[in-house]
Amino acid sequence: MNSKTPFAGLTRRMLLASAGAATGLAFLPHRALAADPVKVAGIYTVPVEQQWVSRIHKAAEAAKAAGLIDYSYTENTANTDYPRVMREYAEGGAKLIVGEIFGAEQEAREVVLDYPEVAFLLGSSFMPDVAYPNLAVFDNYIQDASYLSGIIAGSMTQSGNIGMVGGFPIPEVNRLMNAFMAGVRETRPDARFQVSFIGSWFDPPKAKETAFAMIDAGADLLYAERFGVSDAAKERGVLSIGNVIDTQADYPDTVVASALWHFEPTFNKALENVMAGTFKADNYGVYSFMKEGGCSLAPLGTFEGKVPEAAVKLAAEREAAIRDGSFTVAIDDGEPKSS
Repeated sequence: MNSKTPFAGLTRRMLLASAGAATGLAFLPHRALAADPVKVAGIYTVPVEQQWVSRIHKAAEAAKAAGLIDYSYTENTANTDYPRVMREYAEGGAKLIVGEIFGAEQEAREVVLDYPEVAFLLGSSFMPDVAYPNLAVFDNYIQDASYLSGIIAGSMTQSGNIGMVGGFPIPEVNRLMNAFMAGVRETRPDARFQVSFIGSWFDPPKAKETAFAMIDAGADLLYAERFGVSDAAKERGVLSIGNVIDTQADYPDTVVASALWHFEPTFNKALENVMAGTFKADNYGVYSFMKEGGCSLAPLGTFEGKVPEAAVKLAAEREAAIRDGSFTVAIDDGEPKSS
Protein backbone atom coordinates (compact mmCIF):
# COMPACT_ATOMS: atom_id res chain seq x y z
CA MET A 1 0.00 0.00 0.00
CA ASN A 2 1.12 3.53 -0.69
CA SER A 3 2.74 4.84 2.49
CA LYS A 4 1.93 8.46 1.70
CA THR A 5 -0.87 10.16 3.56
CA PRO A 6 -4.21 10.33 1.69
CA PHE A 7 -3.84 14.06 1.14
CA ALA A 8 -0.16 14.10 0.25
CA GLY A 9 0.33 17.07 -2.05
CA LEU A 10 -3.22 18.30 -1.58
CA THR A 11 -3.34 21.45 0.55
CA ARG A 12 -5.76 24.36 0.51
CA ARG A 13 -3.01 26.64 -0.80
CA MET A 14 -2.16 24.26 -3.62
CA LEU A 15 -5.82 23.77 -4.53
CA LEU A 16 -6.40 27.50 -4.64
CA ALA A 17 -3.26 28.07 -6.66
CA SER A 18 -4.12 25.41 -9.21
CA ALA A 19 -7.70 26.63 -9.38
CA GLY A 20 -6.61 30.20 -9.94
CA ALA A 21 -4.19 29.16 -12.65
CA ALA A 22 -6.87 27.11 -14.36
CA THR A 23 -9.59 29.77 -14.37
CA GLY A 24 -7.63 33.00 -14.20
CA LEU A 25 -9.45 36.18 -13.11
CA ALA A 26 -12.80 34.41 -13.31
CA PHE A 27 -11.88 32.54 -10.13
CA LEU A 28 -11.08 35.61 -8.07
CA PRO A 29 -14.65 36.23 -6.80
CA HIS A 30 -14.62 32.75 -5.30
CA ARG A 31 -11.21 33.00 -3.67
CA ALA A 32 -12.48 34.44 -0.39
CA LEU A 33 -15.06 31.69 -0.07
CA ALA A 34 -12.54 29.01 -0.94
CA ALA A 35 -10.23 30.22 1.83
CA ASP A 36 -12.73 28.75 4.29
CA PRO A 37 -13.47 25.01 4.52
CA VAL A 38 -15.88 23.78 1.86
CA LYS A 39 -19.20 22.69 3.36
CA VAL A 40 -19.62 18.99 2.53
CA ALA A 41 -22.48 16.65 3.42
CA GLY A 42 -22.56 12.86 3.27
CA ILE A 43 -25.81 10.89 2.90
CA TYR A 44 -25.59 7.14 3.43
CA THR A 45 -28.24 4.42 3.36
CA VAL A 46 -26.31 2.19 5.76
CA PRO A 47 -24.15 2.70 8.88
CA VAL A 48 -20.81 4.38 8.22
CA GLU A 49 -19.17 1.19 9.54
CA GLN A 50 -20.38 -0.71 6.46
CA GLN A 51 -17.46 -1.53 4.15
CA TRP A 52 -18.35 0.49 1.08
CA VAL A 53 -19.62 3.59 2.82
CA SER A 54 -16.81 3.53 5.36
CA ARG A 55 -14.31 4.34 2.62
CA ILE A 56 -16.23 7.47 1.56
CA HIS A 57 -16.62 8.52 5.18
CA LYS A 58 -12.93 7.92 5.88
CA ALA A 59 -11.85 10.11 2.95
CA ALA A 60 -14.19 12.90 4.06
CA GLU A 61 -12.97 12.70 7.64
CA ALA A 62 -9.38 12.97 6.41
CA ALA A 63 -10.24 16.11 4.45
CA LYS A 64 -11.96 17.52 7.53
CA ALA A 65 -8.91 16.79 9.68
CA ALA A 66 -6.77 18.59 7.09
CA GLY A 67 -8.95 21.68 7.45
CA LEU A 68 -10.19 21.49 3.87
CA ILE A 69 -13.86 20.84 4.55
CA ASP A 70 -16.66 21.29 7.08
CA TYR A 71 -18.22 17.81 7.05
CA SER A 72 -21.51 16.50 8.39
CA TYR A 73 -23.37 13.32 7.49
CA THR A 74 -26.52 11.27 7.88
CA GLU A 75 -26.43 7.47 7.99
CA ASN A 76 -29.14 4.78 7.75
CA THR A 77 -31.15 6.95 5.35
CA ALA A 78 -34.00 5.03 3.73
CA ASN A 79 -34.13 5.23 -0.06
CA THR A 80 -37.60 6.77 0.19
CA ASP A 81 -36.22 9.49 2.48
CA TYR A 82 -33.06 10.15 0.47
CA PRO A 83 -34.44 13.06 -1.65
CA ARG A 84 -35.66 14.90 1.45
CA VAL A 85 -32.26 14.66 3.13
CA MET A 86 -30.57 15.85 -0.07
CA ARG A 87 -32.79 18.91 -0.11
CA GLU A 88 -32.13 19.67 3.56
CA TYR A 89 -28.36 19.67 3.06
CA ALA A 90 -28.62 21.68 -0.17
CA GLU A 91 -30.86 24.26 1.54
CA GLY A 92 -28.42 24.30 4.46
CA GLY A 93 -25.57 25.55 2.29
CA ALA A 94 -23.68 22.37 1.37
CA LYS A 95 -21.42 22.96 -1.63
CA LEU A 96 -20.64 19.27 -2.18
CA ILE A 97 -22.94 16.35 -1.36
CA VAL A 98 -21.59 12.80 -1.48
CA GLY A 99 -23.39 9.49 -1.09
CA GLU A 100 -24.98 6.63 -3.03
CA ILE A 101 -28.27 6.58 -4.94
CA PHE A 102 -28.41 3.02 -6.28
CA GLY A 103 -31.90 2.63 -4.82
CA ALA A 104 -33.17 6.15 -5.52
CA GLU A 105 -31.78 7.09 -8.92
CA GLN A 106 -34.69 8.97 -10.49
CA GLU A 107 -35.83 10.75 -7.35
CA ALA A 108 -32.29 11.87 -6.54
CA ARG A 109 -31.73 13.19 -10.04
CA GLU A 110 -34.84 15.34 -9.77
CA VAL A 111 -33.39 16.95 -6.65
CA VAL A 112 -30.05 17.58 -8.38
CA LEU A 113 -31.75 19.71 -11.02
CA ASP A 114 -33.31 21.92 -8.35
CA TYR A 115 -29.90 22.91 -6.95
CA PRO A 116 -27.62 23.73 -9.90
CA GLU A 117 -25.10 25.53 -7.64
CA VAL A 118 -24.50 22.42 -5.52
CA ALA A 119 -22.04 19.72 -6.63
CA PHE A 120 -23.32 16.16 -6.22
CA LEU A 121 -20.85 13.24 -6.18
CA LEU A 122 -23.00 10.12 -5.91
CA GLY A 123 -22.46 6.41 -6.26
CA SER A 124 -24.54 5.21 -9.19
CA SER A 125 -24.87 2.32 -11.62
CA PHE A 126 -25.36 4.80 -14.48
CA MET A 127 -22.85 6.87 -16.39
CA PRO A 128 -22.78 10.70 -16.22
CA ASP A 129 -25.48 12.54 -18.15
CA VAL A 130 -25.14 16.10 -19.44
CA ALA A 131 -28.81 16.55 -18.58
CA TYR A 132 -27.62 16.65 -14.97
CA PRO A 133 -24.58 18.94 -15.29
CA ASN A 134 -23.85 19.15 -11.54
CA LEU A 135 -24.03 15.39 -10.91
CA ALA A 136 -20.82 13.35 -11.09
CA VAL A 137 -21.08 9.61 -10.53
CA PHE A 138 -18.68 7.02 -9.18
CA ASP A 139 -18.46 3.37 -8.29
CA ASN A 140 -15.79 1.24 -6.68
CA TYR A 141 -13.93 -0.02 -9.72
CA ILE A 142 -11.46 -2.05 -7.68
CA GLN A 143 -11.42 -5.03 -10.01
CA ASP A 144 -7.62 -4.73 -10.17
CA ALA A 145 -7.20 -5.46 -6.46
CA SER A 146 -9.97 -8.08 -6.50
CA TYR A 147 -8.16 -9.95 -9.27
CA LEU A 148 -4.92 -9.95 -7.27
CA SER A 149 -6.71 -11.23 -4.17
CA GLY A 150 -8.06 -14.06 -6.32
CA ILE A 151 -4.54 -15.09 -7.29
CA ILE A 152 -3.72 -15.45 -3.60
CA ALA A 153 -6.99 -17.23 -2.84
CA GLY A 154 -6.52 -19.80 -5.58
CA SER A 155 -3.19 -20.81 -4.12
CA MET A 156 -4.63 -21.25 -0.62
CA THR A 157 -7.73 -23.36 -1.17
CA GLN A 158 -7.20 -27.07 -0.60
CA SER A 159 -10.52 -28.34 -1.94
CA GLY A 160 -10.84 -25.88 -4.82
CA ASN A 161 -14.36 -25.16 -3.55
CA ILE A 162 -14.84 -21.43 -2.87
CA GLY A 163 -17.92 -19.74 -1.44
CA MET A 164 -18.86 -16.20 -2.46
CA VAL A 165 -21.47 -14.15 -0.60
CA GLY A 166 -22.58 -10.83 -2.08
CA GLY A 167 -25.22 -8.20 -1.33
CA PHE A 168 -27.03 -7.70 -4.64
CA PRO A 169 -26.06 -8.83 -8.17
CA ILE A 170 -25.51 -5.30 -9.46
CA PRO A 171 -22.54 -4.10 -11.55
CA GLU A 172 -20.45 -2.77 -8.66
CA VAL A 173 -20.62 -6.17 -6.93
CA ASN A 174 -20.54 -8.37 -10.03
CA ARG A 175 -17.35 -6.84 -11.44
CA LEU A 176 -15.45 -7.50 -8.22
CA MET A 177 -16.64 -11.08 -7.96
CA ASN A 178 -15.83 -11.79 -11.61
CA ALA A 179 -12.36 -10.28 -11.27
CA PHE A 180 -11.75 -12.34 -8.13
CA MET A 181 -12.83 -15.53 -9.92
CA ALA A 182 -10.52 -14.72 -12.84
CA GLY A 183 -7.63 -14.31 -10.41
CA VAL A 184 -8.43 -17.60 -8.67
CA ARG A 185 -8.27 -19.45 -11.99
CA GLU A 186 -4.72 -18.16 -12.51
CA THR A 187 -3.50 -20.35 -9.65
CA ARG A 188 -6.34 -22.89 -9.38
CA PRO A 189 -7.80 -23.49 -12.88
CA ASP A 190 -10.16 -26.23 -11.66
CA ALA A 191 -11.72 -24.11 -8.89
CA ARG A 192 -15.47 -24.33 -8.29
CA PHE A 193 -17.57 -21.48 -6.96
CA GLN A 194 -20.71 -21.28 -4.86
CA VAL A 195 -22.26 -17.86 -5.48
CA SER A 196 -25.11 -16.36 -3.49
CA PHE A 197 -26.60 -12.90 -2.88
CA ILE A 198 -28.38 -12.07 0.37
CA GLY A 199 -30.51 -9.17 -0.91
CA SER A 200 -29.14 -6.65 1.60
CA TRP A 201 -26.21 -4.29 1.98
CA PHE A 202 -26.01 -4.79 5.71
CA ASP A 203 -27.32 -8.01 7.24
CA PRO A 204 -24.37 -9.77 8.91
CA PRO A 205 -26.49 -12.59 10.41
CA LYS A 206 -27.93 -13.51 7.00
CA ALA A 207 -24.50 -13.33 5.34
CA LYS A 208 -23.10 -15.54 8.10
CA GLU A 209 -25.80 -18.19 7.72
CA THR A 210 -25.32 -18.20 3.94
CA ALA A 211 -21.59 -18.71 4.44
CA PHE A 212 -22.21 -21.57 6.90
CA ALA A 213 -24.27 -23.33 4.22
CA MET A 214 -21.42 -22.96 1.74
CA ILE A 215 -18.94 -24.41 4.21
CA ASP A 216 -21.30 -27.32 4.81
CA ALA A 217 -21.29 -27.81 1.01
CA GLY A 218 -17.50 -28.13 0.94
CA ALA A 219 -16.12 -24.59 0.68
CA ASP A 220 -12.80 -24.15 2.49
CA LEU A 221 -12.31 -20.51 1.48
CA LEU A 222 -14.87 -17.68 1.40
CA TYR A 223 -15.03 -14.39 -0.48
CA ALA A 224 -16.41 -11.92 2.07
CA GLU A 225 -18.15 -9.27 0.00
CA ARG A 226 -20.49 -8.68 2.96
CA PHE A 227 -20.00 -8.36 6.71
CA GLY A 228 -20.73 -11.61 8.52
CA VAL A 229 -18.91 -13.92 6.12
CA SER A 230 -15.56 -13.62 7.86
CA ASP A 231 -17.26 -14.42 11.16
CA ALA A 232 -18.52 -17.69 9.69
CA ALA A 233 -15.04 -18.49 8.37
CA LYS A 234 -13.50 -17.84 11.77
CA GLU A 235 -16.03 -20.00 13.60
CA ARG A 236 -15.60 -22.92 11.21
CA GLY A 237 -11.84 -22.58 10.79
CA VAL A 238 -11.77 -21.88 7.05
CA LEU A 239 -10.03 -19.07 5.19
CA SER A 240 -11.56 -15.88 3.84
CA ILE A 241 -10.72 -13.01 1.51
CA GLY A 242 -11.74 -9.47 2.46
CA ASN A 243 -13.34 -6.85 0.26
CA VAL A 244 -13.00 -3.03 0.31
CA ILE A 245 -11.50 -2.90 3.83
CA ASP A 246 -8.77 -4.88 5.62
CA THR A 247 -10.23 -6.87 8.52
CA GLN A 248 -7.23 -9.12 9.14
CA ALA A 249 -6.61 -7.50 12.53
CA ASP A 250 -9.98 -8.88 13.62
CA TYR A 251 -9.45 -12.27 11.98
CA PRO A 252 -5.67 -12.82 12.05
CA ASP A 253 -5.89 -16.57 11.55
CA THR A 254 -8.42 -16.67 8.72
CA VAL A 255 -8.37 -13.50 6.56
CA VAL A 256 -5.57 -14.19 4.09
CA ALA A 257 -5.79 -11.08 1.90
CA SER A 258 -8.10 -8.20 1.06
CA ALA A 259 -8.83 -5.99 -1.94
CA LEU A 260 -8.84 -2.43 -0.59
CA TRP A 261 -10.73 0.57 -1.92
CA HIS A 262 -9.16 4.00 -1.38
CA PHE A 263 -11.74 6.74 -1.95
CA GLU A 264 -9.28 9.57 -1.36
CA PRO A 265 -8.31 10.04 -5.05
CA THR A 266 -12.00 10.30 -5.98
CA PHE A 267 -12.86 12.69 -3.17
CA ASN A 268 -9.74 14.81 -3.69
CA LYS A 269 -10.50 15.30 -7.36
CA ALA A 270 -14.10 16.31 -6.69
CA LEU A 271 -13.04 18.72 -3.95
CA GLU A 272 -10.38 20.25 -6.18
CA ASN A 273 -12.95 20.82 -8.93
CA VAL A 274 -15.50 22.29 -6.53
CA MET A 275 -12.92 24.75 -5.21
CA ALA A 276 -11.88 25.63 -8.74
CA GLY A 277 -15.46 26.08 -9.90
CA THR A 278 -14.97 23.40 -12.56
CA PHE A 279 -17.11 20.57 -11.15
CA LYS A 280 -19.34 18.99 -13.82
CA ALA A 281 -21.03 15.76 -14.85
CA ASP A 282 -18.28 13.19 -15.11
CA ASN A 283 -17.37 9.58 -14.32
CA TYR A 284 -15.25 9.58 -11.19
CA GLY A 285 -15.15 5.79 -11.13
CA VAL A 286 -11.81 5.89 -12.95
CA TYR A 287 -10.13 7.19 -9.79
CA SER A 288 -10.74 3.80 -8.15
CA PHE A 289 -8.37 2.09 -10.59
CA MET A 290 -5.08 0.84 -9.17
CA LYS A 291 -3.01 3.06 -11.45
CA GLU A 292 -4.81 6.08 -9.91
CA GLY A 293 -4.14 4.90 -6.36
CA GLY A 294 -7.79 4.01 -5.85
CA CYS A 295 -7.26 0.40 -4.82
CA SER A 296 -4.59 -1.97 -3.60
CA LEU A 297 -3.98 -5.47 -2.31
CA ALA A 298 -3.61 -5.38 1.46
CA PRO A 299 -0.31 -6.61 2.94
CA LEU A 300 -0.37 -10.33 3.74
CA GLY A 301 0.39 -9.58 7.36
CA THR A 302 -0.14 -12.67 9.47
CA PHE A 303 -0.08 -14.79 6.30
CA GLU A 304 3.34 -13.54 5.24
CA GLY A 305 5.36 -16.66 4.45
CA LYS A 306 2.26 -18.88 4.46
CA VAL A 307 1.11 -18.08 0.92
CA PRO A 308 2.97 -20.07 -1.77
CA GLU A 309 5.86 -18.04 -3.13
CA ALA A 310 4.79 -18.65 -6.73
CA ALA A 311 1.43 -16.98 -6.07
CA VAL A 312 3.06 -14.03 -4.29
CA LYS A 313 5.42 -13.57 -7.21
CA LEU A 314 2.63 -13.79 -9.80
CA ALA A 315 0.53 -11.25 -7.89
CA ALA A 316 3.48 -8.86 -7.73
CA GLU A 317 4.17 -9.24 -11.45
CA ARG A 318 0.52 -8.65 -12.33
CA GLU A 319 0.34 -5.62 -10.06
CA ALA A 320 3.37 -4.06 -11.73
CA ALA A 321 1.83 -4.74 -15.14
CA ILE A 322 -1.50 -3.21 -14.10
CA ARG A 323 0.25 -0.09 -12.85
CA ASP A 324 2.32 0.37 -16.02
CA GLY A 325 -0.64 -0.38 -18.28
CA SER A 326 0.72 -3.55 -19.88
CA PHE A 327 -1.98 -5.71 -18.28
CA THR A 328 -5.66 -4.88 -17.93
CA VAL A 329 -8.12 -6.65 -15.67
CA ALA A 330 -11.40 -7.16 -17.50
CA ILE A 331 -14.43 -5.25 -16.22
CA ASP A 332 -17.22 -7.83 -16.31
CA ASP A 333 -20.50 -6.52 -14.86
CA GLY A 334 -22.43 -9.69 -15.69
CA GLU A 335 -23.93 -11.63 -12.80
CA PRO A 336 -21.51 -14.34 -11.65
CA LYS A 337 -22.91 -17.85 -11.42
CA SER A 338 -22.07 -20.89 -9.35
CA SER A 339 -19.92 -23.34 -11.28
